Amino acid sequence: MTTTRTQARIEADATVPMIHIYREFAATPAQLFRAHTDPALFSRWVGPADIGADIDYWDARDGGSWRYTAGRDDFSTSFRGCFHTVTEGRIVQTFTWEGQPEGVALETLTFEDLGDGRTLLHAQSLCDSFEDRDAWLASGMEKGVTDGYAAIDAMLEAGEL
Repeated sequence: MTTTRTQARIEADATVPMIHIYREFAATPAQLFRAHTDPALFSRWVGPADIGADIDYWDARDGGSWRYTAGRDDFSTSFRGCFHTVTEGRIVQTFTWEGQPEGVALETLTFEDLGDGRTLLHAQSLCDSFEDRDAWLASGMEKGVTDGYAAIDAMLEAGEL
């Protein structure tokens, strides 16, 4: 019997200003890679669920860049970054919230095939400082991560990935 983990595990690294996120999915690495690199799919799942995302530009290739705006009603905020490495098993990119443009995180996403149609996503974000990392953790990012990954689960169940 396979145990399904539907809750992301978010951990703050004690030695460097890094956040680790682990989440298992009933998906192949290729499906999760596509969810993270196809802008039409990404905009449908990136959380939180009550905030929509509009892609301004998205070039998921080595040396490409991206930007999206998230918002609802009278709230809007934007994020941007550059793709450094884009392969089916790994994505390395920068991440900047434009509300704090001097804060740039280096993110690495890996997609580990666990067999039986399951994949472990490991996302790590190396922030500029422990203060920035702790601000991310206090920002409500857990809701965005949880909602976003639940949306990926729904897309997988509906056969949209």
